[in-house]
Amino acid sequence: MTLRAAVNGIEIAYESFGSPGGRPLLLIMGLGAQLIHWDDDLCELLAEQGHHVVRFDNRDAGLSTHFHDEGAPDLGTSSSYVLDDMADDVAGLMDTLGWPAAHVVGASMGGMIAQALAIRHPGRVFSLTSIMSTPGPGVAQPTDAAGAVLFAPPAPDRETALARALETWAVIGSPGYELDRERIVRLTGLAFDRCYDPAGTARQLAAILVSPDRTVALAGVGVPSLVIHGEDDQLVPLAGGQATAAAIPGATLLTYPGMGHDLPRPLWPDIVGAIAKLTAG
Repeated sequence: MTLRAAVNGIEIAYESFGSPGGRPLLLIMGLGAQLIHWDDDLCELLAEQGHHVVRFDNRDAGLSTHFHDEGAPDLGTSSSYVLDDMADDVAGLMDTLGWPAAHVVGASMGGMIAQALAIRHPGRVFSLTSIMSTPGPGVAQPTDAAGAVLFAPPAPDRETALARALETWAVIGSPGYELDRERIVRLTGLAFDRCYDPAGTARQLAAILVSPDRTVALAGVGVPSLVIHGEDDQLVPLAGGQATAAAIPGATLLTYPGMGHDLPRPLWPDIVGAIAKLTAG
């Protein structure tokens, strides 16, 4: 069941898995992605490890508030908000959940938001897991091929969106694992039907591009931290994960050959085990 929280002057849509008595675990998704992109099965695996899992739509994605009146941004020069604002959204959601603090897991842009949360609200974070992310917009630039799909014009209709998703994940997905075409088509269709807002994705991208580098501030993060990255990531190359781990004192860096800018299902047991080890520590 999807619930809504009044947060930071907007509404955030969220869902939960597992027992409310479990270790609180908050999942933050990436650019243009919705809460459904944290697969149900993956959330259930995390819940089976004793977590109370909450996934949510960032602002300008899914069923959360969209900043339609702001229109499309001028990328790199202006933004309706920054990643710090999105981190404040997460802190506000935790208030609604009655969580003084939580274990925080972020993927891609979600990793950037998780980092910003740990910097801005250190007392709210029990542990930090940053997946396929980077400490700043100037670190680990996309390859030419990945940049081309990132900045491609938005799909004009549902059929094109499905075809475009297959093309995109063929470029930025995990070359060491079979492309799960059925999952990509299914999730893309669900996301399109749930809410398709290319301008919202562009506003999120603008927030990434105008937000300051977090490298220096991450040196002050004192919670147990795990950095997970694919060794074959073209969208955020491995240098992004290496820089994140180097910036956070005591962080553990876990990398996977053949993994790109996604979470291949065969790696889920290992990734879930690593996160559970961190949160149980």
